[in-house]
Amino acid sequence: MNCDKKDLLLYAVTDRSWLNGRSLKEVVKESLDGGVTFVQLREKHLDQEHFLEEARELKELCKEYHVPFVINDNVDIAVMMDADGVHVGQSDMEAGDVRKKLGPDKIIGVSAQTVEQAVLAEKRGADYLGVGAVFPTSSKDDAEDVPFETLKAICAAVSIPVIAIGGITQGNVHELAKSGICGIAVISAIYAKEDIRKASENLKKATEAMVSA
Repeated sequence: MNCDKKDLLLYAVTDRSWLNGRSLKEVVKESLDGGVTFVQLREKHLDQEHFLEEARELKELCKEYHVPFVINDNVDIAVMMDADGVHVGQSDMEAGDVRKKLGPDKIIGVSAQTVEQAVLAEKRGADYLGVGAVFPTSSKDDAEDVPFETLKAICAAVSIPVIAIGGITQGNVHELAKSGICGIAVISAIYAKEDIRKASENLKKATEAMVSA
């Protein structure tokens, strides 16, 4: 599965802390109805059996919408349930090692904070980069801030698509215009909202405007 730039426009990362009694599948479906173009399952505290079950459900759902579905960090689960790919952090695994486990036709995303990390990730076979945090964020305690100039420098240094992540909202997404990114990754800007579908629609419009600015 190739990683197309336009698939990375509005990249949603799941978080079960805002489910409010609903299932993860329900809230992800709402975000897909609102126009999300890529889904990453991020699960830090779920046992393997439930993680696998959830991953299979979401994979089927994303397939219906023709939206790529990747797993955060857990390469073994991605292999087991044949996800479209995986997203790894700097400390998780070298992109080259992930590629060996996943095979040539899967999507590999890598988090990067510096030009050096970005260039190395591309060299080792990453298909896209997630760069951030571009704004202060509450969903990752250890997230380092990446200034706009660094984001721009990373986009200029690599030929693979780059998305920005971290604290992005409908209100500040326009500040990322002219950085070179092809999309944004968000968690709370979609999943913490009461009307997830509407939040996705509005954020998508704002992101399209930012990318083409």
